[in-house]
Amino acid sequence: MAKNKVQFQKSMTIHAFMNKFGSEAQCRKQLFRIRWPNGFICPNCGHTHYSELHSRPLYQCNQCRHQASITAGTIFAYSKLPLTTWFLAIYLITQDKNGISALELSRQLGISYNATWRLKQKLMQAMKERDDEHPLTGFIQLDDAYWGGVRSGKPGRGAAGKRPFVAAVSLSEEGHPLKMRFSVVSGFTKEELSNWALSHLLPSSLVVSDGLACFSGVEAAHVVHLPIVTGGGPQSVKLPYFKWVNTMISNVKRSLHGTYHAISLKHLPRYLSEFNFRFNHRFHMESMIAALIRDGVHTAPMPSRLLKLAEPQW
Repeated sequence: MAKNKVQFQKSMTIHAFMNKFGSEAQCRKQLFRIRWPNGFICPNCGHTHYSELHSRPLYQCNQCRHQASITAGTIFAYSKLPLTTWFLAIYLITQDKNGISALELSRQLGISYNATWRLKQKLMQAMKERDDEHPLTGFIQLDDAYWGGVRSGKPGRGAAGKRPFVAAVSLSEEGHPLKMRFSVVSGFTKEELSNWALSHLLPSSLVVSDGLACFSGVEAAHVVHLPIVTGGGPQSVKLPYFKWVNTMISNVKRSLHGTYHAISLKHLPRYLSEFNFRFNHRFHMESMIAALIRDGVHTAPMPSRLLKLAEPQW
């Protein structure tokens, strides 16, 4: 039986990672290349000549004397942690298939749990913002799903203590999964699905969903929508039209339950985005590290007070 090329692909070993990003200077050099791929450009006057300060890790423009930080305006800003700690966290988060909890990450990094939680939330925010910039296209399987514990009262849709989210998986012409997008929504209404589709689906895509009435809202994104009434029950999840989206829902829920002791419902969008990011970059595990570093550079700072607020939908 042939080996799965994705499952058995080579990743970056910890030794190779330390050789490449084991020092603060190496990490700064990588950020410099991402921020200024064509050489330094002063953010104040646009001048290209600069000097490095010896007293502080800053770059000073030779013309206007503006001092620029390599982390200013990025997700790494305002952090007292060294870049080597950030980069090692990125390595550990991206190379683990099922994710790594903040508690385990804290043990690996040797820093406090609170500092680790903030670091991980910021990196997941970078994953979310950058991955959301790439809508799904082509043939797309769509389904509704929920996250949350069982509570007494109303069962099923609308039950208390559960957070609804849209699960979507795009497929290749051969029927293989390409990308996924799991997005938290406030509820399964036509208006909510219309807004979601306008943000996450490209026009002319073919969307297949079950007979839930709200899914007709995706047509607002000018996609072809094919609703299939499944009838519900255990057999409905075995239909080939929904094979991959149901598989991904099951895999993600199992991984979340296995990796995290508890997830606050208001932070669920970031945790789902972590799985979106890893799945959408799974064909190139080694380059996933550089991708998240780049995403961190292109994501605005996220102060602690914003991290603790409820995430916006989608």
